[in-house]
Amino acid sequence: MESNIVKKVPPTVYYLPNFITSEEEKYLIDCVYEAPKPKWTNLAHRRLQNWGGLPHPKGMIPEPLPKWLETYLTKINTLGVFGDKTANHVLVNEYLSGQGIMEPEASSFSRRHSASLLLEPRSLLIVKHDMYHNYLHGIKEVKEDVITDKVANLNSCEAEIGDVLKRNTRISLTIRHVPKTLRNKFIFSSMVR
Repeated sequence: MESNIVKKVPPTVYYLPNFITSEEEKYLIDCVYEAPKPKWTNLAHRRLQNWGGLPHPKGMIPEPLPKWLETYLTKINTLGVFGDKTANHVLVNEYLSGQGIMEPEASSFSRRHSASLLLEPRSLLIVKHDMYHNYLHGIKEVKEDVITDKVANLNSCEAEIGDVLKRNTRISLTIRHVPKTLRNKFIFSSMVR
């Protein structure tokens, strides 16, 4: 893992290109699109699926993860990403070309933008520590990306400065450990009259 640290950003970001094979990628995409329609939530700039339970400040009520995700959670867990904890939650995000997640004020983003990361197909990005807790991230709402010297992980990618990469539909899996989970599936409250 240490050889995969991105050194041009605050601690700690790991980038692992080709983490899964083309066959695994196709399998995952097929499973994502075979999910029941009610599993999709439409947001302003993307669609998402929520697997493992719905996080809540009082705790997540865990739900079984589908078999097609378990292999990849195990693969992530063997890296020790969550220390002695294990991944228990997955968000599947679908971004069409031109979709992203950005601050409403684009000029504010430009002033505060410190680095970019290029996420190639089948790659794994791990964000921990200061970078996870204290920095915002966004995905520009564009149909193509121009590679510049601000791409902090360029030495691990196939692209070069000046390349123009057209965006297609992007499926990303955000795999995480939700620390606070509730044991009981049902919560009852009583009222006194």
